[in-house]
Amino acid sequence: MKNQNSVIVIFGATGDLTQRKLLPSLFGLFCNDLTPETFKIMAIGRKEIDNQEFINKCRNSIDKVKDSFLRESQKQDPATAEKLLNDFVSKIMYVKADANEAGDYQHLKEELECTAQELNIPNNVVFYLSTPPSAYTTIAQHLHNVGLANEENGWKRLIIEKPFGYDVKTANELNDNLHKYFLESQLYRIDHYLGKETVQNILVFRFANTLFEPLWNRNYISYVEITAAESLGVEGRAAYYDHSGALRDMLQNHLLNVLSFVAMEAPAHIDADSIRDEQVKVIRSLRPIKPETIEQQVLLGQYGKDPQDPSRKAYLEEEGVDPNSKTETYIQAKVEIDNWRWAGVPFFIRTGKRLKDRIAEITIHFKRSPHQDFRNKAPENNLVIRLQPNEAIQMNFGMKRPGSGFAFTEVPMDFKYTDLNRSEKHLLILDAYQRLLLDTIRGDATLFTRSDFVNECWKYVQPIIDYKENNPVIQQYASGSWGPDASVDLLQQSGFKWHFDCVAEREAELANKQQ
Repeated sequence: MKNQNSVIVIFGATGDLTQRKLLPSLFGLFCNDLTPETFKIMAIGRKEIDNQEFINKCRNSIDKVKDSFLRESQKQDPATAEKLLNDFVSKIMYVKADANEAGDYQHLKEELECTAQELNIPNNVVFYLSTPPSAYTTIAQHLHNVGLANEENGWKRLIIEKPFGYDVKTANELNDNLHKYFLESQLYRIDHYLGKETVQNILVFRFANTLFEPLWNRNYISYVEITAAESLGVEGRAAYYDHSGALRDMLQNHLLNVLSFVAMEAPAHIDADSIRDEQVKVIRSLRPIKPETIEQQVLLGQYGKDPQDPSRKAYLEEEGVDPNSKTETYIQAKVEIDNWRWAGVPFFIRTGKRLKDRIAEITIHFKRSPHQDFRNKAPENNLVIRLQPNEAIQMNFGMKRPGSGFAFTEVPMDFKYTDLNRSEKHLLILDAYQRLLLDTIRGDATLFTRSDFVNECWKYVQPIIDYKENNPVIQQYASGSWGPDASVDLLQQSGFKWHFDCVAEREAELANKQQ
């Protein structure tokens, strides 16, 4: 399917996101013939930069990572790879404009009209706001005021990055302000977690396979865990992170989005509205967190030094972090869904920085066999959906160990996305930004967050925000661990344990040392 000819306008084009993610991702689409036949990239920035100088900068940024986006045949032909890169950057033009200056938008409009006439294409435009969130309303207002939200001569789509607000009040204000200037159907709130193949595959895995969907409920599942662990610290983002923390940075958006895919009912149709309707229903069904029980449901942590590597700083020692900061770099929560499918099944979600490994996965723990001789001896059945890295799906189940008697062992049955690359050599697997940029050009909003979903997520986490602002208990944890020791207690009090368990891991290490 060839996409409609269009112009992609990037505000904040001199920033890190544009050079590191957006332009390389668009280059990847270009190499795989997924961009429109005729298109232009209009890069907007405040800096006084010569057009060729900016193009050279973009070329250098893409050149460093181009092998990740080229097809195998293109990699093996340096001349072809070079031509593709040159052809792509020739479509970039730099426009100096200040997002806060109303007069600059008339100039932008004229540039867009000239470009459309020159290329003989409709006035279809994607506006990507790679800017601080504080600029979103201003940019939307100025675009509207000069007629650049009007779709009479071509569609207009506005992409914004998280955070979509800071709490319930500011999220509502942002949505209200954006809706003054753009229709909800024109707004594309990007969450790169939803661009991951394994997240999208949850729906197919559940609803296209009769093997699993009949088991996907309280009758067969005992609990669910969702982990998004990062091995790095704040890495130069201290100013942003100390203001947001793990709750706003990860849990309120990425993790609740993933949870909604795991827990939702089958949509009436596989389209944007049907899927997002079901997502909203899940969040509205979450049992509210009460202030009097919040410390039994939610755990906040902050990373300290790494006992194995003294050069790795504690969070409070990071440059740009308030030495008295109470910002959490780790959060976990026990989430309960009050509906027919999930009543009594807890969802344990956690995310943190400077943990032992970079990993994001969903683990579905199935109930044990009711047979008296098997229920305490046979391994638990669990299904692991690995989101990153090395995307995979693995089912673990019990088998009889060879020999006399009935000794059990756990065995895996798995599928890896890399296996598809080997078996289908020409199969294209897009990264998250490629997929989401492509969907925006195509006008498919399925994997973008709708305003009512954003508002419901903020309503759910608002009690945690209020708790954070009133001298919360912050547990310390060592960098390189799986989080605070107390993280285990939240599950143990319900008779469960983490797939990756910090206490069990240390006990195993101690046992090995004693042998």
